[in-house]
Amino acid sequence: MNAKPDYDQLYEIAEGQAGYFTTRQAKKAGFSGERLSANVKKGRFARDAQGVYRLNHFPGSSHEDLFVAWLRAGPSAVVSHESALSVYELSDVIPSEVHLIVPRTASRRRTGIRQHTNQLQADEITERNGLPITTVERTITDVIVSGLAEEHIRQAIREALQRGLTSPTGLLQQAQRAGGKAKRIIENILGEKCDGN
Repeated sequence: MNAKPDYDQLYEIAEGQAGYFTTRQAKKAGFSGERLSANVKKGRFARDAQGVYRLNHFPGSSHEDLFVAWLRAGPSAVVSHESALSVYELSDVIPSEVHLIVPRTASRRRTGIRQHTNQLQADEITERNGLPITTVERTITDVIVSGLAEEHIRQAIREALQRGLTSPTGLLQQAQRAGGKAKRIIENILGEKCDGN
């Protein structure tokens, strides 16, 4: 641990996380619990959730709830399902809770966070707006498997294709990997699109 708190190092950490940082990250930058509390009292930091702080002067972000949830869940968590659809701005779905894919060993009790323990391959994870997030293709298969209404799935696929976020080939490859219901629905929706052209 550093002898003196390093505000520059803490800022660098928080900069890539919408101004947020964890107690553990602050400790690596030389901040003790007492020093964190003193900075909260002085108005430099805000305590947003247990173990999660924010630099008060940092500009706001449209996905602050996702950053807080991700930091609370740990660095192995990945934004997924309806929350990932929201980040990609695909479909009209408004998630009622934050969806994350976490390791099987993760704590299961977190208010406002829906934790999934699905297995992820490295090529199914990307980054968007500083958040680790499932790829568009993986996101669509996840929401199909979790039972999202087909009208929302159809809308998400249409918008993703129109905006160049994925391709029919990419969707079909992920559908093949997922199999079952996801494969059937993606093939049907893509088939409808082809028939309509």
